[in-house]
Amino acid sequence: MPIYEFRCRDCRRISDFLVLNLNEEFSPVCKRCGSQSMERVLSRVNVRLSEETRLERLADPSLWGGLDENDPKSMAKMLKKLGPELGEDFPGEIDQMVEEAMESEGGESGDALADEGID
Repeated sequence: MPIYEFRCRDCRRISDFLVLNLNEEFSPVCKRCGSQSMERVLSRVNVRLSEETRLERLADPSLWGGLDENDPKSMAKMLKKLGPELGEDFPGEIDQMVEEAMESEGGESGDALADEGID
């Protein structure tokens, strides 16, 4: 699909746009600040992996080396990484809980994750 990325020269935010007709004039507008001062950037290639390949990558021990099951911040990072790899979208409440755990300094004792039904 022809998806192009542009960087706003004002706020530096990158936005992506689906361009269906390459023959028509296209003037991107920043999705964050509304500026029309945009520059096209080279996009990364997005490759879809098979379920088997995704699961094999999750088995790599180096991926989980820093995991501390007693640290909510560490567990939150693991959930954020694990969910998309398995093709799961966390409901908004869990996303919010994960973000809060990642932002907290000392974190809690891990009970917050257990209370939400996450082992």
